Amino acid sequence: MARFARVGAGLSGAAATFGANALFSGGDAEARNARALKEALGRLKGPLMKVAQMFATVPDLLPVEFATQLAELQTSAPAMGPSFVRRRLSAELGADWASRFASFDLTPSAAASLGQVHRAVAHDGRPLAVKLQYPDMQSAVESDLSQLRALLVLGRQVFGAVDTREIAIEISERIREELDYGHEAAAMTLYHQFFAGRDDIVVPRVDPSLSTARLLAMDWLDGRGLQTFKDADQGTRNAIAGKLFEAWWTPLIKLGVIHGDPHLGNYSFSDDATRLNLLDFGCVRVFPPSFVGGVVRLFRAMIEGDREGEAEAYRAWGFKELSNDLIDVLGIWARFIYGPLLDDRVRTVADGVKPGEYGRREAFQVKRALEEKGPVTIPREFVFMDRAAIGLGSAFLHLSAELNWRRLFEASLAGFSEEALANRQAGALREAGLV
Repeated sequence: MARFARVGAGLSGAAATFGANALFSGGDAEARNARALKEALGRLKGPLMKVAQMFATVPDLLPVEFATQLAELQTSAPAMGPSFVRRRLSAELGADWASRFASFDLTPSAAASLGQVHRAVAHDGRPLAVKLQYPDMQSAVESDLSQLRALLVLGRQVFGAVDTREIAIEISERIREELDYGHEAAAMTLYHQFFAGRDDIVVPRVDPSLSTARLLAMDWLDGRGLQTFKDADQGTRNAIAGKLFEAWWTPLIKLGVIHGDPHLGNYSFSDDATRLNLLDFGCVRVFPPSFVGGVVRLFRAMIEGDREGEAEAYRAWGFKELSNDLIDVLGIWARFIYGPLLDDRVRTVADGVKPGEYGRREAFQVKRALEEKGPVTIPREFVFMDRAAIGLGSAFLHLSAELNWRRLFEASLAGFSEEALANRQAGALREAGLV
């Protein structure tokens, strides 16, 4: 109840500021409004702040003032002070927590929606990143999720073409997983083992001796954010995009797992852009091999014009009661998502479409078609797969990358079979401690 009241008060306060700015602020009202919204969401933290991060990732989705302010929430949200840090460390590591480190910086280097990160040094000289969860996040998340479920129920009533119940279940389970740093440590270990031996895609190692369910210690990786490379030469931007593509999609094809939160704060690069640091493993989605088989099957079916193959892929994803009309509707969105993979040529992701219009036409077509042909229940596995695809596409748009995306995807499919995937997945999950 307290969280519900805080959310209402915080957003109401931002709304009141909007009204005052409209009356008295003159030409900079938009900038003031954007700052007010960022400050309100930064104080609230939790899932609402994660939604703002996602919106800020998509180019031209928001007015530039709002996108600029909300993008700061990805790594520089309002942080908790030193007294909070001391209390949290004492609660997790004991009153003698300071003796566990050679040094610990009480000023956070980054603050996000569920926790903040501090620099520290281990006694053996290793630089560490220590992630501390904010207090009372469990209750905050449950409160926000209850409000989200209410909004999705309302949306189902207003826009009856899409049944959102599976969406609500999926989002709830994934966000709850993000609160369990033990689960995140296992997911990080999975990715570290997958990319072991490489120096171009690097995943931090967990320090289990300094980690708990709400505190996570790992290697500190120096790097620059993607936005700092927007004005780099085309070759550099293309190389960055190629590494991002491999870091997200190769684990899906080989292990059936995907990093489900590809916003701009979850990766960084070396100064010369030859190394990608993959960060934040709170939202790693494990898929059944049949789902990944559907991803591959749909790719091949669309290239070959195989309508029945498309239908089989949608069934593998969990779509049910597929009529021919519904297959056509799903194909509109599938051809948008898969579009760059279907052309055997060098192109941008948007291919001439303005960033602000990217996906809008297809979304409008799907909405209208479902109003006539629907309804459809979105399978839960589809939610974060779609989110990852949109988020990664947004990063490519920020970079204006030009690559042969089809060749990249086909390279990742070498030797693919559902049986081989199932065997690799079972072994990798077991070794990382995810099962």
